[in-house]
This record gives sequence, structure tokens and C-alpha cells, in this order.
Amino acid sequence: MGKRIVSQARGHGSFTYRVRRRGYRLRIGYPEINVEGKAKIIKLISSAGHSAPIMKMQIGNKIFFNLAFQGAYEGQEIEINSKEIKFGNIIRLKEIPQGSKIYNIEIRPGDGGKLIRSSGIFAEVSSSKDKSIINILMPSKNTKQFDGNCRATIGIITGGGRTDKPILKAGKMFHIMKSKGRKWHFTSRVKVNAVDHPFGGGRGKRIKSKIAKRNAPPGRRVGHIRPSRTGRRK
Repeated sequence: MGKRIVSQARGHGSFTYRVRRRGYRLRIGYPEINVEGKAKIIKLISSAGHSAPIMKMQIGNKIFFNLAFQGAYEGQEIEINSKEIKFGNIIRLKEIPQGSKIYNIEIRPGDGGKLIRSSGIFAEVSSSKDKSIINILMPSKNTKQFDGNCRATIGIITGGGRTDKPILKAGKMFHIMKSKGRKWHFTSRVKVNAVDHPFGGGRGKRIKSKIAKRNAPPGRRVGHIRPSRTGRRK
């Protein structure tokens, strides 16, 4: 009898594939969209579930958390919904000048930030015809459009040199991945047995079709999930 293949096991939700809640106990986001004023950095927190340090911030009697920027320190004050361009300030995109570096961008106004949240990365504000739609140059060099009322943080996320230090032992990578709740390590699907995966048993050469059937069950719904096209664009 074959083993349950990985896609089925992950969908079943055992402790092997379940994220540790402790690693993500801090919810990153912004205050309500109408909140303005100065917020103070109370504490810089090292979170195992995130690649960058987290700032615990307070404005009035409200506490919120945001990813730390380069140069952040405890006791520093940042402004929310102001027009001053300074690292750490949380500003609407329509108020940010062209060429500014930003991170933790909102997809919809008031959602607290969803994009550009990994250590050491940033996006840049590109040109726009009006203030309602803002063009943002992403780290992938693609340009995306956002509502001008969406907010973002000025600056670059700290921790950019995180990947420079080599991981010398497999045990260290094991604990890193366990703290983040991610599956590790990965085995190429064509190298496993035929009973363990639809791609298995081909000895790495006779690879089966990678386009899954539209009505395939979860265990067989692997590879390309009904793509509009495959292959390299010419």
C-alpha cells in the first residue's frame, strides 16, 4: 500500500504541515485609515516567523506592529498620514514623491499592508498621470498600479544581509523552517516512487504530463493547474 502523497498530506492538516501559532502571534498592520499623528517605537521584537525584526508601536492608547526599517531604534517617533518624507513614516501613496523607497504596501485602503514585507527589500514609486492611480516599481522590476489612498511605509526593510551568512548544518535549516511552519526538505517529484506521486516512477526521464485535469481530485491535482498556456514566452 502506497503512502499518502504530499499534496494530500498537506491538505489533511496534520501537525507535520501545520504552522506554529507562536511564530505568527504578532499581526503586522497599520492603525485605522483615519488615524493621524505621531507614533512611538516602544520595542523592537525578533519574531521567529518573520524574516525581519518587528516594531511595536503606540499612538495614543492604541498598539500596532510594523516591520522595522533600516535605522529604526526604540523611542523613535514616526508620523502617520503626514506629508513629511522620512524613513518609517506611514503615508498615502498619492502623497509620496516619485523615486521614494517604500514597503508594506496596502492592496486596498485600510487593509494594513500586504506586499513588500521580506527583509532587505523595497519598492519604488514610479510616475503617475494623476493622484488616484499610482504606479509602483516592484522588486521584480514589474510595475503595478495601486489606489492613491493606499498607505505604505517609507524606507527599506532591515535585515538585508540575512542570507549572506551561510547555513553550515542541516540541523540549523531544520529549526529555521520549523519556526516558520514551512515544509522542509523538498524531494523532486519525479524521483519518488510511482505510488507516492503522479510524477513518480519515471526515473527522471519519462516525465508525465504536468497539466492537471480540471476535475482531478486533490491527490492528482498537481503540476500546472489548468494554465492558459505553458512554455517560455517568445
